[in-house]
Amino acid sequence: MGVPSVLPLPAAASDRAGGPSRRPWGHMLLWTALLVLAPAASAAGTPSPQGPPKAVVRLEPPWFNVLREDDVTLHCQGPHGPADGPTQWSRDGTPILAQVQPRFSFKASLSDSGDYRCQTGQTGLSDPVHLNVTSDWLLLQTPSLLLQEGDHLLLRCHSWQNRPLFKIQFLQDGVSRRYSPANSSFFVPHANVSHSGTYHCSGFIGRMKHESNPVNITVQGRRDDSSFPVTIVVAVVVVIAVVAAVAAVAAWVCLRQSQSAGAPESREVGETPPEEPATLTQAEEAAKTEAENSITYSLLMHPEEDPGLSDYQNM
Repeated sequence: MGVPSVLPLPAAASDRAGGPSRRPWGHMLLWTALLVLAPAASAAGTPSPQGPPKAVVRLEPPWFNVLREDDVTLHCQGPHGPADGPTQWSRDGTPILAQVQPRFSFKASLSDSGDYRCQTGQTGLSDPVHLNVTSDWLLLQTPSLLLQEGDHLLLRCHSWQNRPLFKIQFLQDGVSRRYSPANSSFFVPHANVSHSGTYHCSGFIGRMKHESNPVNITVQGRRDDSSFPVTIVVAVVVVIAVVAAVAAVAAWVCLRQSQSAGAPESREVGETPPEEPATLTQAEEAAKTEAENSITYSLLMHPEEDPGLSDYQNM
């Protein structure tokens, strides 16, 4: 993954003149972006080393639950088609030595229930596929118990030894969903979460009505994870860009405040200077006037204390 280019912010005048540098902010944000984006990019586009592709076990017919004496065929396939060469089969971890072909068939018995796996010289060991063999008159069959929303939902009401079945009814959580005189299949082309529930079927074999055992089917909401790593990368880049912008603005504001606090005040051209304090003569005249007023007030209030009051008044 290439290192994303980071365009530096224009330097302020104080930076060019020897002011405090803001480069540590850019370095810190760059390293944070690399540390956050590296795991996401690795998960999104870097393949992890793997061994040979896994083989796949396929059932034919596709039912994982069958009745005793039903015909079952197992296929061992590669990731893109039928497997070639000798095939190793196992059931519940025990090798089936008699089977070395990528395909083998048998009539199901109760002892055939279990988890089947296969492997060839060009493929790895497959995931297990469970086969359940029961003994009953009627069985509700389905290819899978767990579906994604939008998948096909296929149900089959199957009778022992394929005996004729009529008046067939499919029920979900005890509520009838389909009734047919002779059609033993129930198909939903696009299942959704409302199709989750407990299903069973009923029908007549001869004059006897039979019911199958219940089967729990779950339909999960589909989630598209293909764009998940890309979404993470975009979100991280947006967050880093916002943090970088906020840090740059905060640094610029702090720089402007420090410049305003340290610069001396200057007087603009044409500004009126403050008034000069009163001259010494003016102060003396004011003091003299105040003293005369005080003397006049005192004489008026106490005329008996100053016999020359009349002379002062005349003067």
